[in-house]
Amino acid sequence: MKAVPKASPLVYLLVAAAIGLIVAMYHAPIWWVSLTAPNYPEEAFPDGVRINFHMNGVFNGCAKVESDEIQEDEALDCVHEMDTINHYVGMYPIAAGGVIERAFSPFLVGMLVVMLVGFATPIPKARMALMGAGFIALGGWLGLTWYAEDGLRYQSAGYLEAMVSALDQDAGGGSGNEPSAAQALIKRMKAELEKSGVVIEESKAEAQAPKSAKAQSLEHLRVTYEKDANRTDRSEWRGSGSQLLSWHYEKSLGRYFKNPEEIGPMVKTMTGFAHVVFWGLLAAMALLVWGARRNGGLLYWLLVLAPLALPVFFLVDYSAWLWWYGHSLNDMGAFSVKPFMPTVFGQGKVAQFATHSYPSIGFGLMMGSSLLLAVAALLRRKEWKGLTHPQ
Repeated sequence: MKAVPKASPLVYLLVAAAIGLIVAMYHAPIWWVSLTAPNYPEEAFPDGVRINFHMNGVFNGCAKVESDEIQEDEALDCVHEMDTINHYVGMYPIAAGGVIERAFSPFLVGMLVVMLVGFATPIPKARMALMGAGFIALGGWLGLTWYAEDGLRYQSAGYLEAMVSALDQDAGGGSGNEPSAAQALIKRMKAELEKSGVVIEESKAEAQAPKSAKAQSLEHLRVTYEKDANRTDRSEWRGSGSQLLSWHYEKSLGRYFKNPEEIGPMVKTMTGFAHVVFWGLLAAMALLVWGARRNGGLLYWLLVLAPLALPVFFLVDYSAWLWWYGHSLNDMGAFSVKPFMPTVFGQGKVAQFATHSYPSIGFGLMMGSSLLLAVAALLRRKEWKGLTHPQ
């Protein structure tokens, strides 16, 4: 007779709390980096030239400075500022790193959530049903986003915003509800005409609700792509994730350095690897559902061990990309420096710049989820101890 596995309510609670932390982590900065130097005084740059790394992109870490001496209408874009500094020594823009990780980040997080639901479910048939349904939905979302026409509609809004920002464009159209320069001009013209007794009828376009930030990002990307297509032999805009990744990566690499003979092979390699990752994720989902048919064994414990090790995966990936930045210097840089390893954690120095690299709140959430999952795994192991075939 098969033994019935125990199921402690505490395991469910721990896993549910860990899932909540992982979801919160996705929307929070994971790590931050800043540069300080004498030509960036603390009064104007209280945190230096700072950027925040999220799962789905790199975002501005500089806040608007308001003081008696300095008044800014909007915060300095320190992502672009850091790119400008780095390119002098031949470093590629920040958007050239973590290309695949950022594009697939919402699906990877979704995959971790499904895996944890499977781990918490002690009955194999129920586990297979839940994981199968979850992975089918996730795979459909992934396929639509990656290959379907206008698939970017299903992509993370933060990812699209970061992609637009990397192209020197404002994804949000200004802060808050402030109008653009064109909108302000039209408003003044309407006011002057109305003073003269001219009746202005609102057009259908004006009557419509303003576009969301995500819709504006998609429009910026499409327009920029089509401008490039007019100068090259690119295919028409399809709005798929795979098309955006390939084009945006090439554009990022060539932002400061115009040497296509070096950039071309890099784009081809990254694009090909991205397709491999797409099919690899689908294969991994199928393998995990197959492994869910029984309790115990490597594939079952992998459901909790992979999410538990997320901080380690992040640090390894982050360090690898920093190594790539410091060892893939373009010869077209204004200054020639030897390959180097940027600071992963703590403070360092490059030329006259002091570098600072530290974890942010998202990494704390990540560590918290790992701690909860470690306790849940130990409790589950204790529950099933002595059950040779816990079915």
